Amino acid sequence: MTTASAEKPHTAQADFYLEPDDPRRLSNLCGDLDSHIKQIATHFNIRIFNRGNHFKLAGEAQGVDHATQIIQRLYRETHNGTEIRKDLIHLLLQEADIEIAYQKDHAGDEGKKPVVIRTPKLIIKPRGPNQQKYVRTIQSNDVNFGIGPAGTGKTYLAVACAVEALLRDDVQKILLVRPAVEAGEKLGFLPGDLAQKIDPYLRPLYDALHDMLGYEQVVKLQERNVIEIAPLAYMRGRTLSNAYVILDESQNTTPEQMKMFLTRIGFGSKAVITGDITQIDLPRGARSGLGHILNILKDVEGIGFTHFANKDVVRHPLVQKIVDAYDAHDAEVAARKAAKDAAEGANDD
Repeated sequence: MTTASAEKPHTAQADFYLEPDDPRRLSNLCGDLDSHIKQIATHFNIRIFNRGNHFKLAGEAQGVDHATQIIQRLYRETHNGTEIRKDLIHLLLQEADIEIAYQKDHAGDEGKKPVVIRTPKLIIKPRGPNQQKYVRTIQSNDVNFGIGPAGTGKTYLAVACAVEALLRDDVQKILLVRPAVEAGEKLGFLPGDLAQKIDPYLRPLYDALHDMLGYEQVVKLQERNVIEIAPLAYMRGRTLSNAYVILDESQNTTPEQMKMFLTRIGFGSKAVITGDITQIDLPRGARSGLGHILNILKDVEGIGFTHFANKDVVRHPLVQKIVDAYDAHDAEVAARKAAKDAAEGANDD
């Protein structure tokens, strides 16, 4: 049972017991040297005290409320022997941040709740305001672009939306496409026929489908050609009607390939194009079709754009720090180059 009382505006306390009182489960919940509890307390900037299964929380009201829910949820997870890891806590904290952000942005708007995607194997709750916006934009437009760094859920959420649309009979098939661009290794060096050579490039798409539908169901749908996974080169000459088409890693398309892909879309179809313009694997000097198309289509009605930032990364917390470090390095290099160019220009004068 949880009780809360106001100490002063915007602050609260919570006092509750976790049942049953199981020392092994409590140790799993709290982590080594209470590291898990400290992670939660630091995130919400609150104080958490516990003795055995008795917990007391104090601080800002929203933080106390969400921390209480997370602690109780994690304790339920320990019932089946699930090991509580920092990455699980990190994801739950981001989930709580969604609700906090929506409560602030939509105060008094009770009709607009965070969007949820339902698939046979998973119920997927987009994490963070930008993921929520991304899914809403996909649902509202026939052509959508998701642009941003690795780990922001661009592809996974697009596949989830496609699976949900297929199950609702909004589309008749799902087509997942990737450019088979070599990232440091030559395709010719890999063993097997063409299908086996390109399979590693499509593996993230398979993984997402298996999470949502299960391995056997994905195989059955592929055999019936309801789900098709193919390299971008296979799209030339086709017209895709009543299909949900996802182009992943689109930063590795050329402008010509991007135009070819977008003009394949037929009636009753929806397209989602994802990519990260900071990770282009095209040959040196080749122009990215993703970067090229953003300016061309920015004012076209019916096309949605969602730009993700480093703060939207939902993988291991270090991934966001790594992306930040790369961005800082690139900015420093650009600043040094600009200063050098300016100095050389002054000397020429």
